[in-house]
Amino acid sequence: MFGELTLTWLPTIITLGFFTALHWIAHWFLFKRDEQHSHENMFSRQLVMVVIILIAVVSVVISLPISESSESQVLSLIGLLLSGLLAFSSTTIISNLVAGAVMRFTEPFKTGDFIRVKDVVGKVTERGLFDCEVQTENREFIAIPNSILINNPITTVRNSGTIITVTLSLGYDVHHGLISTLLKEAAIQIGLEDPFVHVIELGNFAVTYKVSGMLLEVKNLLTMRSKLHCQILDTLHENDIEIMSPSFMSQRKVPDEQQVLVKAPHKKQQKDQEQTVAEDIVFDKAEKAQQAEQDKKILVDELAEVKEQLTEADSEQKRTLKIKQEKLELAIKAHTQPQAEE
Repeated sequence: MFGELTLTWLPTIITLGFFTALHWIAHWFLFKRDEQHSHENMFSRQLVMVVIILIAVVSVVISLPISESSESQVLSLIGLLLSGLLAFSSTTIISNLVAGAVMRFTEPFKTGDFIRVKDVVGKVTERGLFDCEVQTENREFIAIPNSILINNPITTVRNSGTIITVTLSLGYDVHHGLISTLLKEAAIQIGLEDPFVHVIELGNFAVTYKVSGMLLEVKNLLTMRSKLHCQILDTLHENDIEIMSPSFMSQRKVPDEQQVLVKAPHKKQQKDQEQTVAEDIVFDKAEKAQQAEQDKKILVDELAEVKEQLTEADSEQKRTLKIKQEKLELAIKAHTQPQAEE
């Protein structure tokens, strides 16, 4: 009697034991082995664990010593439960999960990129399973659900460079050729590449210009935008050109012959003043996350190269390469652990 009962439940026990061991091994291999808790790196691992659990549940049900009709009913019940969960959470958890998976394939941005989504502007610090963390210029952290990211246009500033622009209004009494020359000169003075000027609008009271230039070091995007505004002010005022607009002229009553000009301070005084780079304070976590990711990628590539060399090395070279391999693995682990502490 006991022997028959054991034989009847043996397939279920074996299946349950197999998936329990598989779950433990997968959990150790994916999470415990590297002690890595960053959302950026755990996304695919969490998905693997979810798939293993679903397969385990279905396999255990199939292995149960029950009739085919009962088995179908149990599977149908599980299907109904999953369908209910999907229905109740389709607008939140599942939609964010699916959106996160889609963005992993399309990759509209990376960690450390400047992005703009709706009213949120900042640098990406983490790309998680259900949301994306962005550090704003006020040093705040905003978690944006992945469903919002996939359903709205995303403006991304890549590390390869971006165009920064300034729009301003000037009077008709100054030739546009001179204005273009001075605006380009201002852009070159702060280090922008290939500057150009467009005439945007011929208004009733002023001409609207837009000066643009390529910024290669996007890390200092906020600072360089401010510098471009300041340099335009200095360049135009030093050449006795007044920045005007209809609202300025309607609010200030001055004699026709009087110009409102601001002369730049002495260049030596400007050099003596220490300026704080805003990005070093504002986007500290985003910068650390980006740098850590880049450093880790370099180490991983170097480790792969060492492993490839091991296959062709002799016994003496293998000892040296194995020591180097161990050092690289420790360095990769050291780069992983600070992210977990953040």
